[in-house]
Amino acid sequence: MRRLILLRHAKSDRPAGVADHERPLNDRGRQAAPAVGAHLAEAGLRPDLALVSTAQRTRETWEAMAAALGNPETRRHREIYEASAHQILTVIRSAPDSAGTVIVVGHNPGLGDLASDLAGEGPRAVRNRLALEFPTAAYVVIEFDTDRWANIAQGQGRLDRFVRPRDIDPDLGG
Repeated sequence: MRRLILLRHAKSDRPAGVADHERPLNDRGRQAAPAVGAHLAEAGLRPDLALVSTAQRTRETWEAMAAALGNPETRRHREIYEASAHQILTVIRSAPDSAGTVIVVGHNPGLGDLASDLAGEGPRAVRNRLALEFPTAAYVVIEFDTDRWANIAQGQGRLDRFVRPRDIDPDLGG
């Protein structure tokens, strides 16, 4: 079995004159990221490998939660930034099979589209909600009955959970 965690970066700021790739987290994002990391750890969702976009906001999101998750191996991928669902899936398929659980820290709309594309099974109401929204600092867990990352495909995953920051703490929003 393979477990995939798709995590959208926490809420970012939009400072004037700063390129999109270099946008930092805002105050709400700096609060949500470690809370989501702690929530993942408490749920036993500790990845073996993190695939992280090179954008500043994704790097800051991951850095705020990596320690709570045991500081797994981290690989930064420019291909995840501004990527389509297909581009992100290509990166995931290249993950080593020694990693049973992989987390991808990325961006919408590609990440949300990928989550909806992969989750062929799971509670219909949750899959429908996922198709409508994937807020900042939210994550999904999708499980696959395969022993190779290269084999994961559209509609073959089972949606285990979809958690938004406000599900953890209403004050986190998102």
